[in-house]
Amino acid sequence: QVQLVESGGGLVQPGGSLRLSCTVSENILSLYIMGWYRQAPGKQRELVATITSDQSINYGDSVKGRFTISRDNAKNMVNLQMISLEPEDTAVYYCYTRQRLFERPYWGQGTQVTVSS
Repeated sequence: QVQLVESGGGLVQPGGSLRLSCTVSENILSLYIMGWYRQAPGKQRELVATITSDQSINYGDSVKGRFTISRDNAKNMVNLQMISLEPEDTAVYYCYTRQRLFERPYWGQGTQVTVSS
């Protein structure tokens, strides 16, 4: 059972920045993919960013150019740097991983990000 623990959420003003972190219980180098999804009230969960074991990165269209995903292999951690935040970025952000391509996903408990003046 892979465990994921997110941190770094909070309240920020429009145009501000936040950094989310996710610590994983497994050796990050053994995981096929890690990343972030988000879910706003009344909306479906959507892709934010993912990064694979071979460093292939994918971003959701709404965050391209503003968010940056990275991995810290020494700390078994994946980070999400968010800049130029907009009210539309308000959501619960979930850390995500799969050990293998076609295996079940694992999710963290989520961390709230609120962008408001």
